[in-house]
Amino acid sequence: MANIVIVGTQWGDEGKGKIVDLLAANADIVVRFQGGNNAGHTMVVKGEKIISHLVPSGILQGKTCLLGNGMVVDPEVLIGEMDYLAGKGIDVGPDKIKISDRAHLIMPYHKALDHAREKKKGDAKIGTTGRGIGPCYEDKAARSGIRFADLIAPDGFRRKVTTVMDEKNFILEKYLGADPLDPEDVIATYSRFAERLTPHVANVSVLIDEGIRAGRQVLFEGAQGTHLDIDHGTYPFVTSSNVVAGNVCSGAGVGPGQVTGVLGIVKAYTTRVGAGPFPSELFDAVGDRIQEKGAEFGATTGRRRRCGWLDTVILKNAVRLNGLTGMVITKLDILGGLDTLKICTGYAYKDQTITHFPADLDILADCRPIYESLPGWSEDISDIRSRDALPANARAYLDRIEALTGTPVDIISVGPGRSQTIVTRNPLKP
Repeated sequence: MANIVIVGTQWGDEGKGKIVDLLAANADIVVRFQGGNNAGHTMVVKGEKIISHLVPSGILQGKTCLLGNGMVVDPEVLIGEMDYLAGKGIDVGPDKIKISDRAHLIMPYHKALDHAREKKKGDAKIGTTGRGIGPCYEDKAARSGIRFADLIAPDGFRRKVTTVMDEKNFILEKYLGADPLDPEDVIATYSRFAERLTPHVANVSVLIDEGIRAGRQVLFEGAQGTHLDIDHGTYPFVTSSNVVAGNVCSGAGVGPGQVTGVLGIVKAYTTRVGAGPFPSELFDAVGDRIQEKGAEFGATTGRRRRCGWLDTVILKNAVRLNGLTGMVITKLDILGGLDTLKICTGYAYKDQTITHFPADLDILADCRPIYESLPGWSEDISDIRSRDALPANARAYLDRIEALTGTPVDIISVGPGRSQTIVTRNPLKP
């Protein structure tokens, strides 16, 4: 039996939601292992667009969906999302959705701190989504976080909230110039959340282990992308958790020997939301064309995505960091109609050629992309269902990506719909 990790290889928004939804048909359990509702996964099923921010995409396939201990969860958002999915006829009962008792709660003061800090920083702001993700992970590291195990124990929850909010209100009011929050209001609101969510709280690590021992296949669903990883990304323009595949072990509570493969999702070009360096970014009509044709707006924020050519410096970085066993190329159809395609194969920095992603953002800001040009194609490929049937230049583009990264392309997405997919190897099938 296979247990596969799905990760983004760029700066997020690679199309992981569609691929998890597709592969979930052959999985039994789907697990999120990091991040919060700063992620957005968009699926198109029978022409209808469905967006999830916390619940794993496998919920559309009726799979058991688990929110791991490595996540930070806003209970109000989770309940709203469950109601949204239920309204579409999707089963979101306690048998279908479980939340780790060790996952941390996003509290109202986390969101208040997020917004107040960004406002205070002005032009130097990070570009956070403002959803309290970073402050929640800060409290986790500072050992002052509040977990779901606390939420379902009312006396301990009240004590912890009251203690923590003394400090948070001092920072909000005295340092950031923001309004303080009332602890009693917070406790009352979260007590209502507890009534709704208590049946969903469980030891997710144990559930995964029991599933694997019973021969069930597990799909681990990552959020964001490798270069938003807090250790390996473009720090400080990163998310607040470890995004790379290795974090599935600590973020879901499984041993590394249980993982049988890692599939990296690669958009056929590169995009980025928010601030931070982006060597292959396009500022011309081609970039605008890709942005418009690809409908490149963040599923969570609605912000316009910056667009550029495929960058294999960051892609090879993702291959190494995640130990990719295969790749999925998404949005290949968006490149149709361009006479020439470019792939960034390295960076020019002063008199050097850099082929590994630098940690120093000042160096990265001075890097210029080194491009390799390939001929494009004009044909509409959205109805093609085999790699051999793709136009010769599209096949050559895929071949070159495989050669530059040393990693096979297992799946190719040629449109937003579930059926608009070319599968050459499904890692969850024998």
